[in-house]
Amino acid sequence: MKKAINKIKDYFSSNFEVLAAAIIFIGIIASGKEFYKAIILMLEFIVIMEVVKMVSDFIKRETLRLRYIIDIFIIFLIREVIILSTNKTRDYFDITFLLIVIFVFFIFRILAIKFSPGVIKVSQDTVIEYDDGRPNKKVVTTKESNQNE
Repeated sequence: MKKAINKIKDYFSSNFEVLAAAIIFIGIIASGKEFYKAIILMLEFIVIMEVVKMVSDFIKRETLRLRYIIDIFIIFLIREVIILSTNKTRDYFDITFLLIVIFVFFIFRILAIKFSPGVIKVSQDTVIEYDDGRPNKKVVTTKESNQNE
């Protein structure tokens, strides 16, 4: 019995997200709220957290990261899709339009990460420079290491 309890403790200590989600879910059931309203409130909370993260990053670095702004819009649009899809009088055109906009924002997010100015990689044997405080790194190929010997 102790082994089983220790295994459960080990699992939840390394995967605290599962424990947090279980506690939130039990709280939703105990409070009697409708589940979709609880999801909407959680998404609003995530939007607020992302805005705070963006403002904090702006204060520290004095630059805005496009990725954070796009994340805020994506989460907010997902919230709107959930609200529209749970209405009794659904307007499928609005839902489809929002889903297309979310898809476009996902493409923008991928492009913002791929073409981020924070990391410059030209090829395998060139210097990699970081703008965000990490130390620069030189990639050494086998040809260069043979010449140094």
